[in-house]
Amino acid sequence: MANVKIYTSNTCPHCVAAKDYLSGKGVNYEEKNVQTDADARKELMQMGYMGVPVIIVDGEEIVGFDKNRLEELL
Repeated sequence: MANVKIYTSNTCPHCVAAKDYLSGKGVNYEEKNVQTDADARKELMQMGYMGVPVIIVDGEEIVGFDKNRLEELL
């Protein structure tokens, strides 16, 4: 099973879509909400990203909800 982490915010419709997609495929993921978790926000900025969602699958970073790329990596 892939190791999946997703950086989200409360107001991001693409984050909701990505989480629904992962849940629908039965994929367990760790959610890091950058609005409520200062450490998550710092991590995201250190990776060079300012927007969400950023989805990390086994170390591969996907910016935005890219269903085709997720299919490849899962």
